[in-house]
Amino acid sequence: MGKKYVYMFSEGNASMRNLLGGKGANLAEMTNLGLPVPQGFTITTEACTEYNEGGKKFTPEMIEQIEEALKKLEEIAGKKLGDPEDPLLVSVRSGARASMPGMMDTVLNLGLNDVSVKALAKKTNNERFAYDSYRRFIMMFADVVIGVSKSKFERLLDEYKEKVGAKYDTDLSAEDLKEVAEKFKQLYKEDQGKDFPQDPKEQMLEAAKAVFRSWDNPRAFVYRRMNDIPYSWGTAVNVQMMVFGNKGDTSGTGVAFTRNAATGEKAMLGEYLVNAQGEDVVAGVRTPKPIAQLAQDMPDVYSQFMELANKLENHYKDMQDMEFTVEEGKLYFLQTRNGKRTANAALKIAVDLVNEGLITTDEALMKVEPKQLDQILHPAFDQKALKAAKAIGKGLPASPGAAAGKVYFTAEDAKTHAETGERVILVRLETSPEDIEGMVAAQGILTVRGGMTSHAAVVARGMGTCCVSGCEEIRMNEEEKTFTLGGATIKEGDYISLDGSTGNIYNEDIATVDPEISGDFATFMKWADEKRSLKVRTNADTPKDAQVAIDFGAEGIGLTRTEHMFFEGERIMKFRKMILSDSVEERVKALSGIEPFQKDDFKGIYEAMGERPVTIRLLDPPLHEFMPNTDEEFEILAKETGKTVEELKIKARGLHELNPMMGHRGCRLAVSYPEIAEMQTRAIIEAAIEVSTEKGIEIVPEIMIPLIGEIKELKYVKEVVVKTANKVMEEKGKTLKYLVGTMIEIPRAALTADQIATEAEFFSFGTNDLTQMTYGLSRDDAGKILADYIDKNIYECDPTARLDRTGVGLLMQMAVDKAKPVRPDIHLGICGEHGGDPSSVEFCHMIGLDYVSCSPFRVPIARLAAAQAEISFPRK
Repeated sequence: MGKKYVYMFSEGNASMRNLLGGKGANLAEMTNLGLPVPQGFTITTEACTEYNEGGKKFTPEMIEQIEEALKKLEEIAGKKLGDPEDPLLVSVRSGARASMPGMMDTVLNLGLNDVSVKALAKKTNNERFAYDSYRRFIMMFADVVIGVSKSKFERLLDEYKEKVGAKYDTDLSAEDLKEVAEKFKQLYKEDQGKDFPQDPKEQMLEAAKAVFRSWDNPRAFVYRRMNDIPYSWGTAVNVQMMVFGNKGDTSGTGVAFTRNAATGEKAMLGEYLVNAQGEDVVAGVRTPKPIAQLAQDMPDVYSQFMELANKLENHYKDMQDMEFTVEEGKLYFLQTRNGKRTANAALKIAVDLVNEGLITTDEALMKVEPKQLDQILHPAFDQKALKAAKAIGKGLPASPGAAAGKVYFTAEDAKTHAETGERVILVRLETSPEDIEGMVAAQGILTVRGGMTSHAAVVARGMGTCCVSGCEEIRMNEEEKTFTLGGATIKEGDYISLDGSTGNIYNEDIATVDPEISGDFATFMKWADEKRSLKVRTNADTPKDAQVAIDFGAEGIGLTRTEHMFFEGERIMKFRKMILSDSVEERVKALSGIEPFQKDDFKGIYEAMGERPVTIRLLDPPLHEFMPNTDEEFEILAKETGKTVEELKIKARGLHELNPMMGHRGCRLAVSYPEIAEMQTRAIIEAAIEVSTEKGIEIVPEIMIPLIGEIKELKYVKEVVVKTANKVMEEKGKTLKYLVGTMIEIPRAALTADQIATEAEFFSFGTNDLTQMTYGLSRDDAGKILADYIDKNIYECDPTARLDRTGVGLLMQMAVDKAKPVRPDIHLGICGEHGGDPSSVEFCHMIGLDYVSCSPFRVPIARLAAAQAEISFPRK
């Protein structure tokens, strides 16, 4: 027997979600439970994949199985599709394995034609109902299957209603609807050059193909990308007997949730319309009634509905989102699924279900999407205000949350205006470390260039600041201090609003609301911490960031980027003097002026973290990033150094590199200028000794040497670090335990990890650079390339945002496997931005890392993701 592409509802169950899609699996499960479900069959997701890969065609085997299933359905119904006496009508709906509400297409009332509509009118003794159903089918089929714009039909219908003086569709008579159906068919013929199709089997096959094609529509693509749903999953098609809510006042249709999707409160919430079909409820043509009103309108139906809705919630052990239809007093369930909900509602429902004895804590932990926690931790737009707003453009959702403020184009301007109390949005072509003060001052950050791991994205996530990056549609005029987007010109001081969760950009001031963290959050996260085996650290460069991360449950620091400490106040001038030094002696003198600042920063971080581990990375970026950008800055530097502006500019040009991400940076700086590593090591060790003495706690600094690709590099820089550390301890008369390790961010380091482990006491995978070097993609320029690759299904997702398990992950696995036999006690972690991505956290758990490190506001996400990884792939 060949592959089975089609299943009757009675042949499936809830465990077959991957094959039958969520809707098909749940229709099968409800059938098994004995609920009143209009029967039908499901064409599988595998059929969709083969359809899309095989030239958008059904194979003969698929068509044969669909026809066999249709015969079985006709036997169950006692009716035939297209029968001139008693026609069977069906709906054709999508159903992916992950819920994608409203993203794909549906066709209702399929099977109607010029003959069967008369039979339906006669059989039901309701001519108005028959032609109402026919005109709906013509419009829906033309729109969804053929591509004739729905608006053309709606405009024609509105004109007709105005002509006959009808306010609502329900005011139209049977004769009116007959005429509308004829007008619709005429419109179809004028648009397509042929008559509306009359063969019901042709209608059904074409509708099924259209549902498969809708997997590729733009809104489905956007939704999949936002929710990490792979293109390869495909969608199923459900062909189901029609039941009719538009048969009069004893009929209706509605949608209901067993709990409040906004708050999580245990109370039925829903709406319904009398004498309507499903699309009427969501279309907003008429105002629906609250579900409680059904108790007065149809008390028997309401009683049955409540009983069965509770049965479904108890069976699925989760809040249910249900679609139902009442046909002449008889209740039918058309769909149930686990309902979409806000983050706060998700936490409340999960905790309540445990307290009600319905689920275990492990099951509760699996009911909340880790990324949902972003909603709780960041400001959001006021939903009423957002509904009235229209986006003028879209970039990458680089750092979640919502922000509104006045546009400023330089870090200095952003800082100055923020100090006067203004809400500020910093808009840059791209940010650099030099912009840090403006970024700190800003409510939100918008960049023209850069991907999900660009400087702007990484720093913004660390600060919990909303950021939209890589909006390449923006045309920037930095001299005039304006930019254009979506036909609008935005000037300095104009208001814009950014949605860092969707990437949307608005040219208005949209109100935001602060997050609310409920008591359920603490309960839920306690369960997560009790379950997980993977530790969660944070990437933090200041005591303030460290404290935020601790408040969110961080167990240490996995990455302190020392370069971020050089841009405040007088430090940048001292650092520039060091860069421009003409001799080692001059450089050492300049470094001695920086060392006290470094030491104070480290002391602040140690004090905030207590005895929690702290990993400090030695200087990493190329030196040109620290150089002046304006003539004014060069003139100030010239006065400080006694050199001419031209001399300084020549020196700065000499530092510029064609490919700085793969140039003179990381450990290469320490090889060329070991005095920099000496200064930083001295500051690290002295700070640790002083805090240990003052606070009476044990601090074990972890000194991380970046960008190693060769064991001899590591040995050279490590010798500098060890020699300096020992000298400091000798001077202070103190002994201090410390670790020296490295970042694995060059593929060669992963391939030679057994050699590197002989010197390194810990590995931290720097997956931002490891990804870009493995792919040969610059993370700052990747945005414009990756968009095309994802659009064309070459890449499933952005590898800079979600760890590529196949390539980059293989290098990580190799490094772990090579290092552990050489150094069994080696500490293994990750400090790239992937450390806060749930899929990447799961992979880190699976390959045996000890911890992940992420930006402070992603710590709760990583904690939950680590707990879910333990449940799915137990280590303990």
